[in-house]
Amino acid sequence: MDGSNVQILVAMVLYIAAVISIGLKYAKKAGESSDNYLIGGRSLGPWVTAMGAEASDMSGWLLMGLPGVAYWFGLSDAIWTAIGLLIGTYLNWLFVAKRIRSYSVVANNAITIPDFLSNRFREDKKVIMTIAALFILIFFSVYAASCFVTMGKLFNTLFGIKYSYMMIGGAIFVIAYTFIGGFLAESASDFMQGIIMFIALIAVLVGGVSAAGGISAVIENAKEIPGFIEFFGIAQPTVVDGVQQVVNGKPVFGEPGKYGFITIISTLSWGLGYFGMPQVLLKFMAIRSIKEISLARRIATVWCIISLGAAVSIGIIGRIIFPTGLLTQSASESVFVLMATHFFIPIFAGVVMAGILAATISSADSYLLIAASAFSKNIYYGIFNKEANDSQLLSLTRVALIVISIIAMIIAFDENSVIFKVVSFAWAGFGATFGPIMLFSLFWKRVTKEGAIAGMVAGGSMVFIWKLLIKPMGGVFGIYELLPSFLLSCIVIYIVSLMTAEPSDEIQKEFEMAKNYKEVK
Repeated sequence: MDGSNVQILVAMVLYIAAVISIGLKYAKKAGESSDNYLIGGRSLGPWVTAMGAEASDMSGWLLMGLPGVAYWFGLSDAIWTAIGLLIGTYLNWLFVAKRIRSYSVVANNAITIPDFLSNRFREDKKVIMTIAALFILIFFSVYAASCFVTMGKLFNTLFGIKYSYMMIGGAIFVIAYTFIGGFLAESASDFMQGIIMFIALIAVLVGGVSAAGGISAVIENAKEIPGFIEFFGIAQPTVVDGVQQVVNGKPVFGEPGKYGFITIISTLSWGLGYFGMPQVLLKFMAIRSIKEISLARRIATVWCIISLGAAVSIGIIGRIIFPTGLLTQSASESVFVLMATHFFIPIFAGVVMAGILAATISSADSYLLIAASAFSKNIYYGIFNKEANDSQLLSLTRVALIVISIIAMIIAFDENSVIFKVVSFAWAGFGATFGPIMLFSLFWKRVTKEGAIAGMVAGGSMVFIWKLLIKPMGGVFGIYELLPSFLLSCIVIYIVSLMTAEPSDEIQKEFEMAKNYKEVK
């Protein structure tokens, strides 16, 4: 390891030390009760809520996955995805945040998403809770795996150490940190990590524009690549065995593909996923006051506009500066790392690299904590042992966290994994499973328990069916699996609810209480 790498490592170690100190600070309070450990006692301020929601949501995907898509395919796929995410972010904050914060309190003070759905329909046999918890376990294992892949790629690119070693080491750090501090530590560090991610994106963007000779030079050079900087076309790298071909020092591209209306709608549908993201919904539930949601929404929206725009731009600029630097789709996701290490002195590059580590940790700890709580509180306590005390639940949550992490590490062992693809599948899973039923539960009094069960199963199952069986057929069927799965779930919820008996008077009364909820000062 040379001197430059040592400086980068020192900067990252200092960052890790800061994160550990946050975990230790909140360890005592987190250990007081499962309520504190899992949702922080509903004590988050607007800045921590906003930055925590976005940092835990975007993860290393924002700094590696999205720039990688822009580097490999050009503007269209990346920018339409970013636009969809921005719209989804704003609408989620505007419509869902306030209602779920109030309804989760009214519904017997629910502190997890399965809790809320089960309490919302006052079920006795906990069928909804079980289904919700199982889907959370499945999709968050995949999501956590994407974070571990990010850490493996990051350290492998920086230090040349074997990917699997780096992936396991990064995973162990996240596990230890989440194990100690719980939700409060996760949320506090997410705030810090959101700031670091933001600074890192802006710094690399400014450095890239400068190195490329200015914005006009970037645009002119990008126009030379067929379909690379079009909204309605997409670049097509010429690959052999997954490796882009290079002729006379230049990467080879084929004729640009078309990016039509159906493809745009499919890509914009990324925004639908927000309505079903447990890590974001939990932040809404944990804010200390409904009155602070408006400020949090503005903070989150501005953060997303700037961060998403910077991430897409970095991928475009990276292709101009390093046209043959990354010749596989998997490798293209290291464009942020490549640019940072070339533009900045090592110690500052280490701080920028901490941005990727920050993004990854902020997401991984959220995913692991929610998945572990789904098992301990919603499956073990909710179904098998209602006599379990709070101390037992806390211990079981931590054991479940370790087991889920091991499963995620097994999934992440393939170093050729493309982060964007792994995330897109888990995103679709959550969006289609929970998004429709959350919207119906919060805004339609007539939705029934049977409708909820049918809709969740239909949406979650269709993600697998569409991805594995229908999407490979291509053509109009090649759309992102979230869109058809989300729509199917909505249709099933509506039809089944109308076919079954109306909710009880108690459930409808509770709905009205949540709708007209007034906070107690």
